[in-house]
Amino acid sequence: MLTMQGLKTNVRAVLTALIVAAAALATPAMAAEKVTVFAAASLKNALDAVNDAWQQQSGHAVTASYAASSALAKQIEAGAPADIFISADLAWMDYVAGKKLIREDSRSTLLGNRLVLVAPVSDAKPVEIGQGFDLKAQLAGGKLAMGAVDSVPAGKYGKAALEKLGVWSSVEKDVAGAENVRAALLLVSKGEAPLGIVYETDAAADPSVKIVGTFPESSHPPIVYPIAILSESTHPDAAAYLDFVRSPAAKPLFEAQGFTVLAK
Repeated sequence: MLTMQGLKTNVRAVLTALIVAAAALATPAMAAEKVTVFAAASLKNALDAVNDAWQQQSGHAVTASYAASSALAKQIEAGAPADIFISADLAWMDYVAGKKLIREDSRSTLLGNRLVLVAPVSDAKPVEIGQGFDLKAQLAGGKLAMGAVDSVPAGKYGKAALEKLGVWSSVEKDVAGAENVRAALLLVSKGEAPLGIVYETDAAADPSVKIVGTFPESSHPPIVYPIAILSESTHPDAAAYLDFVRSPAAKPLFEAQGFTVLAK
């Protein structure tokens, strides 16, 4: 028959065993946590390749969430857990920076891109993009697919270009605004819109569309992708991942998708 002292000893032994078991279970879970990256939708193909390379080199995986930079910035503001943010424009990175949500010393401008006009490959005719070009006639009653012009960076760049070229007012009512640039690309790819304004890298990622014109770089603000570690990140691999994304090893993977890698 157990004495009171023996019972207490057994209880302590059981509790100790439970704590050890819980620690053993928790340790792999902690080790399995992945660096979480919030990235502009246009980065998907290139960043997937970079993330695969990072995993092969480091042995650690990455979770990437792709959406419009505007949507990601709002999610970050609302407290969504993430370690890295890559925006498709300066404005949304500035937005989260203004909320003290990034580590300023980790911020840099990573990539550049170009703005193009695309059409379904089955009906692709060259369009000479210039001052006052007749985009309305090119649409032939159809819709112009773009990212939402009040929030999505590709849409904002596109609207700026059309305004600079003097044709925005003629096509404004024909715009089919999409939640991100890849959604706009899909409208063209599926033949639901005869033309769309996307990044050159998006066009390269979809064989169902073809570039029919390239917007002059002088017609819109420079297309750049800033990157930074988020203030709330506590992941031990966040800085190493950021260094890898900016390293010579990642450069050809971005360039293979048509991005311009900018100096740090």
